[in-house]
Amino acid sequence: MVSQSGKELRVAIVHDWLVGGGAERVVQQLHKLYPDAPIYTSVCSAEWRKKLDGKVVTGYLQHWPFRPLRKFLGVLRIGWFGRIDFSGYDVVISSSGNGEAKDINVPEGVRHICYCHSPVHFYWRNYKQYLDNPGFGVFNFAARLGLRLLVGPLRKRDYKAAQKPDYFIANSSFIAGQIKKCYGRDATVINPPLDLDRFTTKSTPGHTSRSGFVTMGRHVPYKRTDLIVDACTKLNLPLTVIGRGPEHQDLVRRAGPSVTFPENVADDQMLEYLSSAEAFIFAAQEDFGIAPLEGIASGTPVIAYNNKDEGGGATDYVIPGKTGMFFEEQTVESLSKALEEFKTSDYNNQEVADFAKMFSEQQFRNKVSDFVILLTKHERKGANKKT
Repeated sequence: MVSQSGKELRVAIVHDWLVGGGAERVVQQLHKLYPDAPIYTSVCSAEWRKKLDGKVVTGYLQHWPFRPLRKFLGVLRIGWFGRIDFSGYDVVISSSGNGEAKDINVPEGVRHICYCHSPVHFYWRNYKQYLDNPGFGVFNFAARLGLRLLVGPLRKRDYKAAQKPDYFIANSSFIAGQIKKCYGRDATVINPPLDLDRFTTKSTPGHTSRSGFVTMGRHVPYKRTDLIVDACTKLNLPLTVIGRGPEHQDLVRRAGPSVTFPENVADDQMLEYLSSAEAFIFAAQEDFGIAPLEGIASGTPVIAYNNKDEGGGATDYVIPGKTGMFFEEQTVESLSKALEEFKTSDYNNQEVADFAKMFSEQQFRNKVSDFVILLTKHERKGANKKT
């Protein structure tokens, strides 16, 4: 990558952990943009090390024997990230959400850009939800106690860490608002990348026999898949639920005969489910939400929850009357009303699919590249910083 001045930029990338998920797609595209940049992370799977061409640098946490625990050892990660030496780089891009990658120290003259997926959920917006269901099974009682005792100092530490980056990029307009609310920082919005090749080559936006509804994602409490199952059961509407997770068996138990849960769904099957449905239902207040956008890329409009006070990530791609519609309360009644009002004939499936092109991987790389090059206009660190 060459700066506007013609100088070859020396870039490093930092990420919380590389074990799978939407945030890793961002790192993958940053790697394509800066193929020579090392990628520092606390833990990395063999799969992601291969995907990133061996550019991943890990620390001692990589070798801990009980892998599930490593994701939750925040204090140890803070220490490791804080000791990384970034001398010799021009730009460091941290990709951070529920971890500590933004809590790095860069030398004078090095610009630090944080691509923020969200302020840490269990410190800020979703604190009460995590207290209700921490997700540690039989150890939930200990997790609740620890969170109650430590949330105060952890929030202070996270706020302090959020003052370190020179610039923030948010993955959605909603998260830009959360960054301002929690950290007092402004952010430029650059939405996450979508692999459009999967859809343009395998799905059929103009599917001629669309019927029923579909939802997809991990079965965890904040996704509110229970609302979707209950509403479709109440109205006896065909619903396909793709995914697994801690709530899966409860969802199966509460579902009526119109709701199905296909197992071991391969990618081709998933694309067929998406492109043959009347609409994708999305009931979470998500940071961004890549799954409903995949529905849009398949030509399928989205019925999404929109918090009337704060909004949500879906507001960046659900355009009422064009790519979908909203319901404004996380209740069965509110969603049921939207389902009754929804009309397939109101949407052109090809136009819905075409809208997704603005979220392509190439568009993402172009926007990040333009953002970084713009910074090179500033001769000294601190020009237009921390705004």
